[in-house]
Amino acid sequence: MSVLPSAAEFRFVWEVNSVKDGDSVRTFGRLVCYQPEESRATLSAQHASKEHRVRVRTAFVEPFHPIIGAQYLVLGEVDNHEELGVMIRARVLNCVDGVNIALLQKAINDQRSFFRDREDKQ
Repeated sequence: MSVLPSAAEFRFVWEVNSVKDGDSVRTFGRLVCYQPEESRATLSAQHASKEHRVRVRTAFVEPFHPIIGAQYLVLGEVDNHEELGVMIRARVLNCVDGVNIALLQKAINDQRSFFRDREDKQ
């Protein structure tokens, strides 16, 4: 009998640093940089008047045709590098430009609240 890994939780870009190495994560942000020679992209998001960034390893999703400035959703595993910091090894990287980001953030917060309430009742 095999045990499936836990589902990737949604984390905002500014929360990715608190995720343990190797855990699955889903996040989204604006593509601000793509370095094809290094298979690396950078996503950015605003929170509390501060810009937060996360690096994304794109080797598993290439060929990748980036649209700089577009919103992307990434699903992957967290990799903590001593020199580079936190990086997500992308398994899925989709352009979601046109999605209402404020509504997506509200849905994530509502989902978290629902799961907290459900755990409290148990």
